[in-house]
Amino acid sequence: MTDENTKPRASEVDLEDMVASSDSGARKPLGAPGKLLVGIAASWSLFQLWIASPLPYMFRFGVFNATEARSIHLAFALFLAFMAYPALKRSPRDRIPIQDWIFAAVAAFCGAYMFLFYEQLSNRPGAPITQDVIVGVIGLVMLLEATRRALGPPLMIVASVFILYSLFGPQMPGILAHRGVSLNGLINHQWLTAQGVFGIALGVSTSFVFLFVLFGALLDKAGAGNYFIKVAFSLLGHYKGGPAKAAVVASGMTGLISGSSIANTVTTGTFTIPMMKRVGFSAEKAGAVEVSSSVNGQIMPPVMGAAAFLMVEYVGIPYVEVIKHAFLPALISYIALIYIVHLEALKANMQGLPSSNPARPFLNKVIGFLTGLLLLMALSFAVYYGLGWLKPVLGDATPWVVAVGLAVIYVALLKVGARYPELELDDPSSKVVKLPETRPTVMVGLHYILPVIVLVWCLMVERLSPGLSAFWATVFMIFIMVTQRPLIALFRGRSKVAGDIKEGFKDLWDGLVAGARNMIGIGIATAAAGIIVGAVSQTGVGLVLADVVEILSMGNLMLILLLTALLSLILGMGLPTTANYIVVSALMAPVIVMLGQQNGLIVPLIAVHLFVFYFGIMADVTPPVGLASFAAAAVSGGDPLRTGFQAFYYYYSLRTAALPFLFIFNTDLLLIDVGWLQGIVIFIIATIAMLIFAAGTQGYMIVRNRWYESVLLLLVAFTLFRPGFWMDKVHDPYEAVPPSQFVQALGDVEDGSNLRVQIAGEDAFGDPMTTYVLVPVPRGDTGEERMERLGMELWVDGDQAMVDFVEFGSLAADLGFDFDQEILEVLAPVDRWAKEWMWIPGFLVFGLVVMLQRRRREPGTGQAATA
Repeated sequence: MTDENTKPRASEVDLEDMVASSDSGARKPLGAPGKLLVGIAASWSLFQLWIASPLPYMFRFGVFNATEARSIHLAFALFLAFMAYPALKRSPRDRIPIQDWIFAAVAAFCGAYMFLFYEQLSNRPGAPITQDVIVGVIGLVMLLEATRRALGPPLMIVASVFILYSLFGPQMPGILAHRGVSLNGLINHQWLTAQGVFGIALGVSTSFVFLFVLFGALLDKAGAGNYFIKVAFSLLGHYKGGPAKAAVVASGMTGLISGSSIANTVTTGTFTIPMMKRVGFSAEKAGAVEVSSSVNGQIMPPVMGAAAFLMVEYVGIPYVEVIKHAFLPALISYIALIYIVHLEALKANMQGLPSSNPARPFLNKVIGFLTGLLLLMALSFAVYYGLGWLKPVLGDATPWVVAVGLAVIYVALLKVGARYPELELDDPSSKVVKLPETRPTVMVGLHYILPVIVLVWCLMVERLSPGLSAFWATVFMIFIMVTQRPLIALFRGRSKVAGDIKEGFKDLWDGLVAGARNMIGIGIATAAAGIIVGAVSQTGVGLVLADVVEILSMGNLMLILLLTALLSLILGMGLPTTANYIVVSALMAPVIVMLGQQNGLIVPLIAVHLFVFYFGIMADVTPPVGLASFAAAAVSGGDPLRTGFQAFYYYYSLRTAALPFLFIFNTDLLLIDVGWLQGIVIFIIATIAMLIFAAGTQGYMIVRNRWYESVLLLLVAFTLFRPGFWMDKVHDPYEAVPPSQFVQALGDVEDGSNLRVQIAGEDAFGDPMTTYVLVPVPRGDTGEERMERLGMELWVDGDQAMVDFVEFGSLAADLGFDFDQEILEVLAPVDRWAKEWMWIPGFLVFGLVVMLQRRRREPGTGQAATA
């Protein structure tokens, strides 16, 4: 049932233009310029594959250091930005004006300057000559213009403000004033070192992000996007509100291969949104479900958004650890969205679409699913332990044997898939839509999962770097693209093998071009965000901001978290996710960690960065500028602002915005210092808690909630998420020990536990500072021995204890202890009941609400089911 005032849907040409203008550039020149644009884009992809591969070291040719690779990477991005993105809306799309040729050439030269003059620049570090300054100034101007074209004015304006702030520091008012930076100093820092434009963010874009975006583009061009959509609809389309549930799953799967929320929205939304409208969703709600699902693809491991790779560098942990910490919240968020859609369908009494699957009892379906799951687990264990046994036997030949085994499995899957008809994308606007059968749909594209398995295997088992893992997965993907058409034709008895091989290479070429064009915006965004990071490090504005935020928050951690979330949302109205994350994490992450310590809460750095990341991904949702919402509205014919508000407030924020606050205070949700068995329990309980939270916020569970039932459900959800909050009220987890007994406390507690120590002293700038330090208890038989292992000595006078000596490079020095600090408080852990006991009263209250609602649903109680 659709709105009478619904606007007409956008045409496919309009949708393609919307995705192109935001992701890959709207310009498609004809003739030789068009071929040149395509050729340079493909060359960029080939260059990135070359530097990621072992080939340069094998042939001892084309080896680039990190700075040179970043310089070439930026040169490609700048050149393509001026070629692919028109300057203005009225600028031509089918040709490239002469001024853009000039801008592209000049910008590419400035971007490649670090590579072209690397030897000379390395001989004069910190002493730029006039030529360096001129190139740097022009390069910054070109980068800002490319940013405006590719990403819109907001990021360009923010970067410009930071440049002006660097130059005019002494003229700034009050607390914002600083000693100022000369033009030579600015250019040297921003354009000629790895502190600004060519910093960590651009390095991550060069090393990791490009390959993952290229991998996704190749997978999509091979047909995996259509396959994932069809599988999701065949599995879920016939349930209540089934198209919406299928949209969530399909968007989650395509989110693995799409680096763009907008492209994901349009790709899956073109099919899913009309289906959702068919079963009763309004245009705005259908668009909101699609937007929420598509944007969440950026938080779903193993292939997360570009910002996730930046965490590797900013937090200093392997990508595998980032995946581990991000997995649980992402999965819970998707499960909750499916449940929210289910509740929406129940409230409106929606039905599913007609199914093509033979009718089977629900128990048989469950048994079939569990059987498949068990077989997959058995196969995984067999492969894992089988390879573990083969490696010592085969030695250096192991990679070749594994490659042959993968090829055999791939051919076998193609042979099985060739028995079933090819997948065709149905017209979702047709009057009769028949869902595809599950078995043929699943079987025909199983080979698409193999490259993802290779990627996960390289990341999680072989522990290769993200760049090398993506490289091997991409190489396998290239092999699939070139061979799948001729092999399927062979298995189906066709004779167009030569034509199919040609089509396979055409798909590969299109994938190389699409991957590069999709990277233009990300490459430009990371470079422009580097300006902001460089200004922060050069001017010390981060410390100024820390003081301002501390004053505004009055030292309250919850207030600073709210301010950080608000800042992310405000920046998200104009900045892409990656740039938003870089800016907010550079400015706010250290402040949150510091204020948390001062409040006695030791917040892990990864938790803070994931907090910023989660609010950063709202950039494509947040009204009034959320581009994904506009894309969904163009598909649905609904109002884009209402679609954005529905996605942000109704479907999105209450579910996803709650998780970052929860895992800041309960790091178990991030699987930090959690065993695998405990992790399974936490996953089950946290999922139940999120479903209860969704029922409370949606006002519906078995029947419509009464107000007090919603309150009780929210209370239960909070208890399951944070059982430690209530247990701390019942029994304090720590007991205070006099500072003079610090050494004795070290000897009394168990190895591996932690002491919380409050210290007072001076910070790096000589200002008074009070903070908490979480001190891991080292091994040792006595307190004195453990203190020695910490690398610290105390001077005790009565009840007072002072730090008398800290060994350089010791654990105590790493924790932040320093000479002449005073120990104000020592908190030692005490034996108490496990916090998980608080789950019991939570489940009892939940059972009470279930009982109340079941009574209202049962006939003969004298109350309507919708009371």
